[in-house]
Amino acid sequence: MDKNTLIGLFLIGLVLIGYSYWQQPSAEELAEQQRIADSLATADGVLPEASTAVIETPSTEDTPAPEVTNDSLALAAADERLRRDYGLFYPSSSGVDTEYVIENDVMKAGVSSKGGALKWLELKEYKTHDQKPLMLFDEQSEMSFVFRLRDGRLIQTENLYFEAQQSGLDGSGRFTMRLNTDDPGRYLDLVYTLADGSYEMGCDILLTGMGDVVDFQRDDLSLHWSMVGLAREKSIDRERERSSVFYRYNGDDREYLSERSDDETELDARTNWVAFKQYFFSAIAKSDEGFQKENSYIEVRVPEDEEDTLVTKTYLAELTLPIEYSPDPGASFDFYFGPNKYEILKTYENDMEDIIDLGWGIFGWMNKWLVIPIFNLLEGSIASYGIIILILTIVIKLMLFPLTYKNYLSSAKMRVLKPEIEEINKKFEKESDPMKKQQAVMGLYRKSGVNPMAGCLPMLVQMPILYAMFRFFPASIELRQEPFLWADDLSSYDSILQLPFSIPFYGDHVSLFTLLMAVSTIFYTRMNSNQMPSSQPGMPDMRTIMYFFPIMMLFFFNSFASGLSYYYLLANLFTIVQMFVIKNFIIDEDKIHRQIKAKQKQPVKKSAFQQRMEEAAKKRGYPTR
Repeated sequence: MDKNTLIGLFLIGLVLIGYSYWQQPSAEELAEQQRIADSLATADGVLPEASTAVIETPSTEDTPAPEVTNDSLALAAADERLRRDYGLFYPSSSGVDTEYVIENDVMKAGVSSKGGALKWLELKEYKTHDQKPLMLFDEQSEMSFVFRLRDGRLIQTENLYFEAQQSGLDGSGRFTMRLNTDDPGRYLDLVYTLADGSYEMGCDILLTGMGDVVDFQRDDLSLHWSMVGLAREKSIDRERERSSVFYRYNGDDREYLSERSDDETELDARTNWVAFKQYFFSAIAKSDEGFQKENSYIEVRVPEDEEDTLVTKTYLAELTLPIEYSPDPGASFDFYFGPNKYEILKTYENDMEDIIDLGWGIFGWMNKWLVIPIFNLLEGSIASYGIIILILTIVIKLMLFPLTYKNYLSSAKMRVLKPEIEEINKKFEKESDPMKKQQAVMGLYRKSGVNPMAGCLPMLVQMPILYAMFRFFPASIELRQEPFLWADDLSSYDSILQLPFSIPFYGDHVSLFTLLMAVSTIFYTRMNSNQMPSSQPGMPDMRTIMYFFPIMMLFFFNSFASGLSYYYLLANLFTIVQMFVIKNFIIDEDKIHRQIKAKQKQPVKKSAFQQRMEEAAKKRGYPTR
């Protein structure tokens, strides 16, 4: 290659290098190209990968040009996206999730800086059936507040990071979590208030300086609350049967969703409270003013896996909070996290105690005005709940003694008339018309002054108390984990033998209290049936049914609260004792027989109704006796 060729190639190279240098984009052009690329990547849901490669930018200045990296460009794009999604709250869109603990002497709760909401809650005074700390709810549950800004952005606090204003409760029992904005004069405070000895926790949402940026006309401030019910009792089936969402409209009776299956409803009126009720404990959101009906919704779900022994039900509530506008917008309501104890819930004077299933109508009244006052009186002076049930049984049986006596007296009169009834049966044995025999029997009763239905009324009067007790014992948290004799928990079943298999409708264990109750019922039935005249129509069938009933109870009560079976056992024993005393020391059947004979000799006095009927018959020309 000659000299001229080399010079030509050198000049061409200089021209190419100069052209490339002249055509290189400026720093501003590079930034614009990167911004466009990031925008396209963000729209596809992908952020550019970070890189440390340095792009050298020529400069005509003596000072070197600043370095522009993909990292800084990605951060700028992310910052712009956060501003777009969270508006003035974008400074709180990132942070470190820190947990704070607030507590008093009855409960302890964890508060998360992410979302500022309650993360878990423990009731200090109670344990699970296997003696573990009793968590009312844990990290599986969620709680957040939702509101809308005037520019249309929907803000959900669960996605933002709060800053605790102190490490725990201050001197006034308050704990404040603050959600900052890009303006120091604008912020959201979430304030929890907890007093000593109380299961109530206040919750205040304060939107300081944001009256002109929050839109309460389009979508009011609402609470999103979901909770996973944790199994904590011995019988998961019994626990699920008594778990659901309960609620009460302002000035109305309490209502509830299904306790057996999935259920949901939209609230169509202002609501005083919504309770995530489990067997013995509840988490309740309540408001004196009432949660608004707009966009308020509740639901309960049964676990898909019926064999799941860890979860009872899952709950959900979307509650629109009542807004206060002076001086800054905000809302206030309260939580109740605690036991389903009648005396505690009643103090709130908003019918929250009605979440406890004490029975409907007269049965509930019996429990509220008779059984519970007696039980509370005994509870204040007696430590053993087995002894309390014993004394409660004695008190109730003594109160019912006049009815028991009247019932036995009626049976005694029927036994005295038994020979005469048998004579009537023989007399009309071949009579084709059964009505004549029935009229003769009823005439004997009327002439003797005996009412065959007199024994039924006392039994009917006692039924409300029997059913009230059936509701009271399984619902009483006072009996929870209280041992007596061989039972380790009077609120659940007792077991003296665990079977290696499960018997349909019975279970996989043997409850001794239930077994004894069934035996005592059979013995009482035998005594009672022997006191009845066998010649009464239908009595053989009734006896069969009466003996079948204790067998049914054996299956039905085997998994019920042992305190209930214990009460029915005691009631049967005291009834047997009462019958023995009445028969041998109070009622003289020979004397009753003499009185009936004397009554039969007297003319039968017609009732006013009979007289009016006979007079009406005479006027119409019908024959009368």
